[in-house]
Amino acid sequence: MKRYNTVIFDMDGTVLNTLDDLADSVNYVLAKFGMPERRPDEYRQFFGNGIKHALTCAVPPLTADDTIEEMLPYFREHYNKHCLDKTRPYDGIIELMKILKDKGYKMAIVSNKIDSAVKELNDRFFSDYVSIAVGERPGISRKPAPDMVLAALGELGSSSEEAVYVGDSEVDIRTAANSGLSCIAVLWGFRSRDQLIKCGATTFASNPSEVVDLLG
Repeated sequence: MKRYNTVIFDMDGTVLNTLDDLADSVNYVLAKFGMPERRPDEYRQFFGNGIKHALTCAVPPLTADDTIEEMLPYFREHYNKHCLDKTRPYDGIIELMKILKDKGYKMAIVSNKIDSAVKELNDRFFSDYVSIAVGERPGISRKPAPDMVLAALGELGSSSEEAVYVGDSEVDIRTAANSGLSCIAVLWGFRSRDQLIKCGATTFASNPSEVVDLLG
């Protein structure tokens, strides 16, 4: 890979293992609406394209869209209160960010999570290394649209040519392409290597230290 000075990270499945807290909040809403809860391992395939998509995957077939819309505020309220219960950085992520900071890289996190949750989680875990965190909010299109990435690059004062995107899902691969960034697909997140290859991924990191090697 060519030389870069900026790294844009996805959040869920890339820098943070958020699966259990997300699954707990969706299961809370499902139970509240009298729907069967899902197993934690099922949720691995549901997340990556926003919470409405995850809820749509989790609810019983033929659930009305109006019902899913009604469920969203309950999810947001529950998740905002419980997004730190079980969530933790993946092993090696803090060390990766420290190395990148010491090498002079600029860093940001972009996520389809609610903007308030993205900022809270970034402040809790990564504030020593990452100053820019962009989540879902009015006026900015969610990934795979390039808006979040371009907003982060603008705040960092970087161009697409100077940046690489690091993510774990098909949404991240499409986001990188739509933003004009090279992409490193990580293998410790929510998708398998085979799934990522089918989505067009060509560069992989099996652990955070390999990201440093790939960046050179």
